[in-house]
Order: sequence, then C-alpha cells, then structure tokens
Amino acid sequence: MLHPSESQHHQKVARLRGTWPLCGLLVLCTGALAFAPTPAPVNPQTYLSEIKYLASPELKGRATGSPELEKAANYIAGLFKSFGLKPVSGNDYLQPFTVTVNAHLGPNNRFSTEDAGAAATLGDGRDYVPFSFSSSATVTGGVVFAGYGITAPDLHYDDYAGLDVKDKVVLILRHQPQENNDKSVFGKDLTSHATFAEKASNAKVHGARGVILINDTPAHPKESDKLLTFGTATGPTDSGVVFVQVKEADAEAWLKAEGRDLHQIEADIDKDLKPQSFALTKLTVNLSVDVEHDVKTVHNVEAYLPGSTSEYVVIGAHYDHLGLGDEHSLAPSQIGTIHPGADDNASGTAGVIELARWYSHQPKPKRGILFLTFAGEELGLLGSSYYVNHPLLPLKDAVAMVNMDMIGRIRDGKVYVNGTGTGTTLAKLIDDIPAPPGFKFDLSENLGYGGSDHMSFTIKSVPVLFFFSGLHGDYHKPSDTADKINAPDAAKLLGYVSEVVDQLDSAPGRPQFVRTTEPKEPSAGGGGGGSGYGPNFGSVPDFDEPPKGVRFADVIDGSPASMAGLKAGDILIEFDGKEIGNLYDFTYALRAKKPGDVVLVKVLRGSQTIEAKVLLTERR
Repeated sequence: MLHPSESQHHQKVARLRGTWPLCGLLVLCTGALAFAPTPAPVNPQTYLSEIKYLASPELKGRATGSPELEKAANYIAGLFKSFGLKPVSGNDYLQPFTVTVNAHLGPNNRFSTEDAGAAATLGDGRDYVPFSFSSSATVTGGVVFAGYGITAPDLHYDDYAGLDVKDKVVLILRHQPQENNDKSVFGKDLTSHATFAEKASNAKVHGARGVILINDTPAHPKESDKLLTFGTATGPTDSGVVFVQVKEADAEAWLKAEGRDLHQIEADIDKDLKPQSFALTKLTVNLSVDVEHDVKTVHNVEAYLPGSTSEYVVIGAHYDHLGLGDEHSLAPSQIGTIHPGADDNASGTAGVIELARWYSHQPKPKRGILFLTFAGEELGLLGSSYYVNHPLLPLKDAVAMVNMDMIGRIRDGKVYVNGTGTGTTLAKLIDDIPAPPGFKFDLSENLGYGGSDHMSFTIKSVPVLFFFSGLHGDYHKPSDTADKINAPDAAKLLGYVSEVVDQLDSAPGRPQFVRTTEPKEPSAGGGGGGSGYGPNFGSVPDFDEPPKGVRFADVIDGSPASMAGLKAGDILIEFDGKEIGNLYDFTYALRAKKPGDVVLVKVLRGSQTIEAKVLLTERR
C-alpha cells in the first residue's frame, strides 16, 4: 500500500506511519503508582520462534488473500486455543471478511492503431502494458499529446491549457519537467504531480477517456525504454480512465508522422516551462483494456478473556505483510522475492500471542481482554476497519485499544509511544509506570489518526496507545528478516505493555476519549516536493473503497467539512463540479484549491444526494 510508483517511499511512509509529531525524548521516571503491576515475563526465545515461523519461507510473506495468510491465521488461532482462551464468536476464532486483491489481465486486451493510413497492432506485454488501476473499457478515437499531463496552478504550469481532450486519449510523458534543473519551480525532487495516479486523475478531470504513458528517456539516460511490469504501479482499484504504457520508440514514430520530434518537444518544455501540447491529426487508436480483480475471504483472528464486568481492553496487531512484494515494496527490483515482514508485523503479532499466553494463566481480570490480530492492514487498515464496523463486543465497552506495529527492532532502548492524548488518563498512566531499564520513550499525544490499526478504533472514539520501535532500512523489503529482531528488548517492552494493560484493566475509572489535533488530509498520491496536501477539509477517509467516491470514516469536529454538515459515513461523489471516483481524485481536487475557497460538494448519505458548501481553511 503502498506503493513502484514515483516518490514511492514518501508515499508509503506518509500513509501508513503518519508524520511523527515528537515531543522530545523522555526517560520515564517512577511516579506514585495506584498499585504496582507485575510485568509479564516473556521468554525472548519463545517470542522469536513465533516470529521465525510467521516470517518463514513457508508463509511467503503473508499477503492478504494468499493461502499463506490463512496458514498464519490458523497458526494464531491454534495458539489461542492451546492457551485455553475462547473466541467471542463461539467456537470460531476467525472473523471473515472479503477484500479485493490480485489484479490480473483478462483475455480482452487489444491495442491497434492507424497512423497516416497505415494499420498496426501492438503486442500486449511486448509493445504496451496496461496499469492495474486502469478502467476496463474500450476507447476508440483520436490522440492528443498533453506534455507531462500536469496541471499545477500554484507553479503556473498547465499542459492542458487551451487543450480539448474530451473523450480523447492523451499521450503524456512520465515524471515532470526540468528534473535536472536545480532551480526548477518543481523543486529538486519529484512532486506528487509526477505520480501515475495523479496523472490519471488530471486526465479524467479534463474529460479524457484514456491515457498513454511514455518514458522520458532524455531526463533518465541511464534507464532503458522499458515497460513497467503489470501490478507494480500504485493507484486506486479503478482510476476512471483507461491507462497504458507504450514504448517511447512507438510514440516517437507517431509524432514523426506529424512532423514533430519528441525529444525536441521535451527540451522545449524544459527550456521555459511552456506547454507544447497539440492534437495528433493522423493517428487514431483502438484500445481495449481488461483488468480483473479477485475477491478473497480473509480473516481477523480473535480470542477473549472475560472479566467480571462487560468492559474490556483490546490488544491488537496486524499479521499480514506484502507476500512476494507488490506496489508497496520499497525494493521494487526484488518484487517476486519473499518479503518476510519479520518486524512488520510478525513482531507485533507475536507480542499479542505472548500477552495472550501470559494473561490466560492469570486470575480473572476486572475488565476483559480482547486479543485481536488483523488482516489487510497493508492494503489500508482493512481488517481493523471491518472489525470496528462489525464488532464482536460492544465498542462502547472498549476502555482502550493497545496497538503494536513493528516493535521488534528496538535500538538504544528507543520506543515511540503515541496516542497518550486520546484518553483523559493515558498520559498519567504512561508517566506513572517506569520504563524498563535503559529504555527511552518518545511520547506523542497525537497519532490517534496515524496509519496503523489503532486509527480504526480512534474513529469510533476508543482511546488508543500505539507502541512502535521505528522505521529502518529493511522496511518493506525482503531484508526484513527474523535474524534482525531484538527479541530480548521486545520481551522487555511486552512486559511494560502488560503493566499498561493491568492499569487499564484494574483502574477504578476508565479514560474518556479525547479528539486530538486534526490530522493532515491523507494523501493517496504521495510524492515529495513542496506541493503539500492542499487546504484543510477535515475528513478522514475509509480506505476500503466504495464502488464510487470516497467514504468518510470520520469528520473532524470544528473542521470545514463538519461546519458544512458533513458526517461520518457520507460518500463524497463530487467536489467543485468534478466527479470524485476515488481517494486519488479527492486528493488531487483538494490540492488544486487554496484556503478561503468555497467549494460545492455532493455526498451520498444513504439513498439521498446532499449538496453542501465547504469553506476551506488553512492547515494549522
């Protein structure tokens, strides 16, 4: 989820981990405790053995929708059962839900051209390749060259200026202008304008039905004119336009027939950033794309230790990873190789297992403890989102959710503890329990909306704590292996987490949920540079895409969206007169606006279509 697309690393980290608003390193000191909880003694070798299995070649990276993920689910369920824990749902520890995975090409992909009267057929996979986020449709008609396919009003650049592309196919260049110019208005790094998904959204906004992408080899002389492998570029399930890549050599021939030179056009754009767009008069295309998606049933895994009251604490982690690598891989050249996901997130999953083992042998707690491991996190928090919308226990009785994601690579005792501001008593609770010797906790009140499974619970007004040992160079790569896990320190952290859970379980009162600082609008398109995320709107998207539009998982109190009367559950289908088919469209449309703009939006609320005027504000 990730992602290889342009600016991939920034995109994935921004979506899944958030921007860390750190409050400075604090060495926690012993405070006055209401009682002295006993930390769970976790055997580092037992903990590590569970990680080794989950990250083993046998489980092939635990991709959501794969048979290996189901092996992992049954393994976790078997351990819960061996501890004597029962599932909430009766005899089945597995909570099923469906996901859309594994885009593949169907049988009806064709590409033919007629250029100056000469007919030609392009070979699928040899001369052209569709993108996995392409619409499945047939487009026949004329072609318009639209430069880099970028509209950037803030940079005074627009390849579509004065160009009529309605119902046409646009031919566009990869990346962005002036990549080798340090003084470019685009900056030194690729911006989100260079991402494939944003180019698709921009083409759709301008009325195009299809996009043909070509490499800009003069700006990348060390790269050959290769087609991307199908499935390695990020985007929505359906971008709303047909989207393919062809060899630059074929595009050069098309332009030569028009009396134009492709490389000269690129040089002219780079020279003064004046668009060189035009309609091709001799070329027509007949393009059919057939992309199919599999719908798979996957499972969250749960077990419950009842307490003497109906209230309970959730201990959770996701157990899925990237399988053999997908668009979220940060080692795109190694896609097809097992991405073991030892730290992300076999480490957190083994933590849930070991705490379940410990608590299964303890006296009956005051409040129950629900152990949850989620599928689909890497695809957009799908498992935890499904759970909170189909809870097995009433969410009103959930005192807090403790999430562990990547806790296995603790370095120099440093651990991030986030979300202390989401509950009235959480900051004091963390302050009152001494950190393990040598540990340094980096605290943040925020990140209730950070990109891991605790976000799903925050949206439902459940206080959260998130334990995380930090990103590293092996993140989302085949090198995230079990031999690099710091099991002794992870075991110490799990002992600390058990003390936190004991406090949450036994305290006379419970933390009351607090909405923390508004999150940044999540960016589907990603990218670096200075483009930012646009003005403030105030919605939190549900990453489980509806058939059309963007569903709001939450609307932030006091935000522009809230002031306009928008609510959680609304599905945004139009923004400022532009159709919104997916989160990428919304991100693109929002970025084109500025604080102070009033935009008319349309949302679906049940069977009703509701219009609202939203006054966009500046981000704080």
